Amino acid sequence: MQAWKTLERPAPWLVGLAGLTGVAVWVALGLVFFYAPSERTMGVVQKIFYLHVPSAIMAYAGFFLCCGASVVYLLRPSPKADVIARAGAEVGVLFCTVVLVTGPLWARKAWGTWWTGEPRLLLTLIMALIFVAYLLVRAVGGRREMTRKVCAVLAILGVADIPLVRLSVERWRGAHPQVISGEGAGISPEMQVALTASFVAWGLLFALFLVLRIRLGFGQEAVEEGYRLVQAREHAWEATLEKRA
Repeated sequence: MQAWKTLERPAPWLVGLAGLTGVAVWVALGLVFFYAPSERTMGVVQKIFYLHVPSAIMAYAGFFLCCGASVVYLLRPSPKADVIARAGAEVGVLFCTVVLVTGPLWARKAWGTWWTGEPRLLLTLIMALIFVAYLLVRAVGGRREMTRKVCAVLAILGVADIPLVRLSVERWRGAHPQVISGEGAGISPEMQVALTASFVAWGLLFALFLVLRIRLGFGQEAVEEGYRLVQAREHAWEATLEKRA
């Protein structure tokens, strides 16, 4: 019952977080479209950059969180760790999907092709597919212990791909721009302000989605636990009636 009350009445801090996130997103969009200048070659299409890059970082954050919680679950199985791992995976896949959608749109204008087949892009796609498989296994396998352990291993495997993405950047540069590292053309001060605002906004959005999914997961676990308790009592009552009969 307490879990349902928690879901029906959001805490004031959660309402505040939602409001702050909304304001931050609108401020970031305003800076992106009305403050930051357009890039000479790509024009307005370059503004995808402010969505693409923060989304990639948020995807990594979600996957690392999923991996960390999965390791905790393997060492000491806990419904809380499992809920956090699943939330991290779902939010990470959401932001990674944004990366995989905006990337080709940007590439089409910058390179004249939707997909270049660079190691960095292929490894990112593989990472996304691993975590999509994670979610599919969760959906099909339910809340069984074996399902949770298999998914925990998948999470660790998926995060192990992230260092390979970084290694591919260092070993095989490719055509992908290096604007953040400063090895590429770099960005203007106005663009840096807009990018920073985008990071803040997307970070708050990540936190909001994650908290909401974790709260929902805890509620689902509470309902599942209550259902199992009712079933156990029913079985105990049936056994008592059989003995009396």
